[in-house]
Amino acid sequence: MSHDHAHPHDHAPGHAPGHAPGHAHDHDHANAAGGSERKLLFAFVLTTIMLVVEAAGGLASGSLALLADAGHMLVDALALLLAFLGARFAARPADARRTYGYGRIEVLAGFVNALTQFALVAFIVYEAVMRLFHPAPILSGIMLAVALVGLAANVIVLRTLHGHDPDDVNIAGASLHVLGDLLGSVAAVLAALAVRWLAWNWADPVLSILVSLLILRSAWSLVRRSGHILLEGTPEGVDLAEVQRQLMAADPGIVDIHHVHIWQVTAGSRMATLHAELAPGTDAGRVLTVIKATLSERWRVGHATVQVDPGGCQDDREGCGQDGGSHAH
Repeated sequence: MSHDHAHPHDHAPGHAPGHAPGHAHDHDHANAAGGSERKLLFAFVLTTIMLVVEAAGGLASGSLALLADAGHMLVDALALLLAFLGARFAARPADARRTYGYGRIEVLAGFVNALTQFALVAFIVYEAVMRLFHPAPILSGIMLAVALVGLAANVIVLRTLHGHDPDDVNIAGASLHVLGDLLGSVAAVLAALAVRWLAWNWADPVLSILVSLLILRSAWSLVRRSGHILLEGTPEGVDLAEVQRQLMAADPGIVDIHHVHIWQVTAGSRMATLHAELAPGTDAGRVLTVIKATLSERWRVGHATVQVDPGGCQDDREGCGQDGGSHAH
């Protein structure tokens, strides 16, 4: 049984149509990682400054809402710091111990950030219920001014993090925390207006609960996405059966494509392994180039390992056929 491997850096430009060489892919990923670091560092610094402002405003006005939002921002600042460290470590090159590099740390950071949202939601709901039963006086003027400043700061941070790679769950996790802060600031502004003009002291805890439900929905979505990547699930939008059909139609020398696995290491980094059975006399090098180019152009796979089976799958003969990969004859 022969083995052939298709790697992005094995081909010079032009050898695989539409497929960039490995060095360009690594350079683009490094640039993306550096951009993520700068965004996250800016978001962390601004969020830290605002949590100090909101804590001071809460103490000055006696507003539990602002103090709770400052606590929210403290959690978010720690989450942004974790995301920044995740992006920093993710930029480290691969080595003998981590042959795929450290990019998966970004996904792990996004997963942890999402989990902290569940704890945060529980805290907000608890505080809201306590305020419903034990309302506290609020100086709505100071509360409104500080809440508006916090709202502006969160808008700036969210715009800074906007436009990230949709696969980058680390930035997505950080954005989720900032979105929670933004919604919390909106709730604080509305609560301050309600207390100031309508004397509705109950508006603050009720709006806090509504915001918590929105955060909970987003947190669950992020946990599912990042957990799917950590479990090396098939990336969103990739249908393995369709991959098989497209690859089998890519070259007349391909008899069968099976044991297809496609997974995502981190944002913008997809891997694939598969077996290809070829007709006698077929140029294996030509087929490997076609398979590699098709995977890259249609499914953004940057690294593919292809095993060529001479006359049937050896794994099936050895009883290893039930590996969970896509398999059709």
